[in-house]
Amino acid sequence: MSAPYIRTATLEDEDALGRLDRDTWSPVHAVMPRPRPPYEPFYSDRFGPRDHLVAEIDNTVVGYIRLGFPTPLASNAHVRQIQGLAVAEEARGAGVGRALLRAVQDQARRQGARRITLRVLGHNTPARKLYESEGFVVEGILPEEFLLDGEYVDDVLMGRSL
Repeated sequence: MSAPYIRTATLEDEDALGRLDRDTWSPVHAVMPRPRPPYEPFYSDRFGPRDHLVAEIDNTVVGYIRLGFPTPLASNAHVRQIQGLAVAEEARGAGVGRALLRAVQDQARRQGARRITLRVLGHNTPARKLYESEGFVVEGILPEEFLLDGEYVDDVLMGRSL
């Protein structure tokens, strides 16, 4: 498998990103119920193509990462937050998630951010290990924040300086 190519999303990516989002849905990382038809559009008033980086392998979309602001406050404008990350099952282990994480940190720096944060479910060990290997540290834990499939799950807040 070739190395992933990372680029900014376009309007034409919406169907592929929506499909990827639905195909990768899992209680390991999702706090919302499994999507059911009719599906909501992938892009919204809050997040459009400019807020997503896409990973391609052999001209096929195999991943994305969403970057946003944690709050609308001017006093918090120096921080960016990763608000979504998905990698197609067939592309896992090929460095797609790592490439997206590195690219989004570069993008956040170009936007003038000094910090980048994210939230991850406590039981999502593969994601937590990836984030830690890229310099993210646990900055807080909201114990039993979500009830998922009958289990209480922690919400882990992670971040790093840029």
